[in-house]
Amino acid sequence: MKNKIQLLIASLFVFGVVAIMNTTKAQTVTDNTIEEVRLSKSDAFNDIRSRLMDNFDFTNGDYKEGTVNSIVKFDISEKGKIINVHSSGDCKNVSKEIETVLSGLNYKVDRNKLGENLAAYTYVMPVTVEIDR
Repeated sequence: MKNKIQLLIASLFVFGVVAIMNTTKAQTVTDNTIEEVRLSKSDAFNDIRSRLMDNFDFTNGDYKEGTVNSIVKFDISEKGKIINVHSSGDCKNVSKEIETVLSGLNYKVDRNKLGENLAAYTYVMPVTVEIDR
């Protein structure tokens, strides 16, 4: 009986030490990355996408003709402003125009209307543009 009590106390001690070690490890992790949220056509960001297309300058002759696919990453500040816009894709001139348009929009996103699953700070939005001359 005495051995069982000693074994129980030793087990509780080991589990306690492991719990403290895991808590300490969780508090000292330096990888503070925020996962990106990938936006699709059905998400609440249709308004941003439509404003992008309404303000896009299709007259630039430096654009690659045809279907141009781009990925745009941006943050939404606490005040709802679109900031830190970076775009990459098939045509660097189209990507630059996407960055210019989104950075210059006089538009604020209502962060209160975003669902909990969209409460990240960095968003990734695919953009497809048809360039016909």
